[in-house]
Amino acid sequence: MNYLSIENLSKSYGDRLLFADIAFGVDEGEKIGIVARNGTGKSTLLRILAGEESPDDGKVVYRRDLRVGYLPQEPVFAPGITVGEAAVENLDQDNHPTDADAMQRLLTSLGLADPSMRVDKLSGGQRKKLAIARAVIGDPELLILDEPTNHLDISTIEWLEGYLKRSRVAILMVTHDRYFLDRVCNKIIELDNRQAYVVEGNYAMYLRRRAERIEAMTAELAKVKNTLRREQEWMNRQPQARAGKAKFRIDSFHELKARSRVDLRERNIVLDASSSRIGSKIFEAEGVCKRFGDKVILDEFTYTFARGEKIGLVGENGVGKSTFIKMLQGIEPFDSGRWDIGETVRFGYYSQDGISFDENKKVIDAVTEIADDIELGEGRSIAPMQYLQRFLFSVPDQQKYIHTLSGGERCRLHLATVLMRQPNFLILDEPTNDLDIITLGILEEYLAEFKGCVLVVSHDRYFLDNIADHIFVMEGGGVVKDFPGNYSEYRAFVAQQAREKEAPKKAEAAKPRRQERPERMTFKERREFEALGNEIAALEEEKEALEAFFNSGESAAPEEFEAKSRRYNEVKELIDEKELRWLELSEKE
Repeated sequence: MNYLSIENLSKSYGDRLLFADIAFGVDEGEKIGIVARNGTGKSTLLRILAGEESPDDGKVVYRRDLRVGYLPQEPVFAPGITVGEAAVENLDQDNHPTDADAMQRLLTSLGLADPSMRVDKLSGGQRKKLAIARAVIGDPELLILDEPTNHLDISTIEWLEGYLKRSRVAILMVTHDRYFLDRVCNKIIELDNRQAYVVEGNYAMYLRRRAERIEAMTAELAKVKNTLRREQEWMNRQPQARAGKAKFRIDSFHELKARSRVDLRERNIVLDASSSRIGSKIFEAEGVCKRFGDKVILDEFTYTFARGEKIGLVGENGVGKSTFIKMLQGIEPFDSGRWDIGETVRFGYYSQDGISFDENKKVIDAVTEIADDIELGEGRSIAPMQYLQRFLFSVPDQQKYIHTLSGGERCRLHLATVLMRQPNFLILDEPTNDLDIITLGILEEYLAEFKGCVLVVSHDRYFLDNIADHIFVMEGGGVVKDFPGNYSEYRAFVAQQAREKEAPKKAEAAKPRRQERPERMTFKERREFEALGNEIAALEEEKEALEAFFNSGESAAPEEFEAKSRRYNEVKELIDEKELRWLELSEKE
């Protein structure tokens, strides 16, 4: 069943065209991720679909009476209201009253157990959680989500991921979180060259199809340019030589010329600013304590940083990650212990709040105020104008006033001003917010080769896995544990510990029941149990066959590929459902 159709949609701001004549639909049960570079109109498209903006051309057609939930990137709430009031402020309470118990369960799951708390007292992360609750509480059939993982702690991201995977709600979302895209979405739409390209499958499938598309387009462009050269020779002849030629050939020439102007080159930021030399002594902490009143941030923290270490810092919101970062830079004092930073250490701090640019100055001024030349190492240096071009600020863009920049452009400028100072100890606080996926990949490559130390706070699990050698886990109450592995390995370790802790309890609870007569299967259940085994085996075979088809790179008609992708998602859901029922019945064996 079709929920939403986008028909020939176009949008521009002034002379800047974001997208033109894009068209696609959203059907029941589809979970769609929209990916694109910064500045290509992802958030604008979502605002149009949510009715917050109007397109220049085209139309958006919703199914009649469709229930839609919308999560904007920066949620806004009415002033002076409580959490409970904010959660339902977009609902028609007269015609669709809210189930108070269901609302309380949802808010509690999101760490907002007190509905009487005032919204203006909430932190940024808590406001984002409340916005999520407001979007889903009306039991929507379609969810429109703009960067749903921004400002959330990782445990809430994992809760949201599980919620969306289990739910049958259709989803249209923009996110830079690659694990989230891969695990939730079954379709990807890429906005590129002002067009929309649709790929059935998750993010991993999209990457394969995108590479194939670019390869095919590159080959086609080469053919077009070869043909254009021949036609250009014909057009350059004397007018008399072509006077009797068909008009269609002249028209064809101009069409070829337009097609040849397609630019398939990737415009990526270039990160090769040098870092200053770092000595053998980096940072030593011994018995460090820090508290605010009754809240303990650090309790006897001891650690010695080594050259080249790359550490991920994780913990629930409010445990003191920001305080730890400030203490490391000497911004926040400690209460007791020894906190010793090496003389050669030069910090580079990328803050999730950005830096305080003078909004009335130009982009180029933000760099020239720091330095007239930027050192690249090995005796190389470049001028500020060239340096900014490496961060995708064209010469005209460098003359823009800072207050006109988008969120992604401000982040690139912030990153440029941090790296140009030649830091040898990078502290990155949520660096993935507002950066597009391609830029994140380049930043990951840069950090992998970075010779200094890196401490990164991020909710982006993919980013953490690629950067961190080990993890500092702030557990609260002043406890900081050092885990020797990446974030995914840490989560697997925590899950294993939880299973081992739960096993004795289950065994103990089961002991008294040994004397009881166990519940046995009915005849009908026995037949269902036996049939389930065969059905699961058949579905597994079908799933393996479909995966073999996808991995083979075998060409197929778009309709066939779409049908196989839909069937693949159906088969996975059926396997999960039947395995769960099989396990329930097996307990009666």
